Amino acid sequence: MSSQRFIHPHFQYYLDLKEQPLIDLYVDLRSFILDKYPFSNELLYHTHALTSLYSITEKMGDAFCLIPIYTNHLNLAFGSGTLLADPFQLLQGTGKLMRHIPIKTPTDYRNEKVASLIEEAYQLALEEVENPIKVKGETISKIKKV
Repeated sequence: MSSQRFIHPHFQYYLDLKEQPLIDLYVDLRSFILDKYPFSNELLYHTHALTSLYSITEKMGDAFCLIPIYTNHLNLAFGSGTLLADPFQLLQGTGKLMRHIPIKTPTDYRNEKVASLIEEAYQLALEEVENPIKVKGETISKIKKV
């Protein structure tokens, strides 16, 4: 399904301003997530980082993971990262809840350790959701038109 979900034009505009290796890494990580969770909603933001969140509803707070893209790097982040078991100690960060995995190559996420973390985050999001899923498999841009 991810191969059929195009990158939103507002997001693509800012993504195209990045270096090609970073773009390629983002596109592959996005596909990795959407292939496993094709009915998740993709919420797009452009604040201090160009960010795509993957949520079980249309709300940012119900996201199970996100990809913030900075100038020269990107991360796979978890808004409730401190609540995840993380048996392989992959998660980094000092925030109250947020944790991330620095991504430099596809081998940083295309493995069972990371897949299990994403699954755990997904299950946690399902347990904590207050409202039933309203939108399934949509891309929702919160980026102002360029």
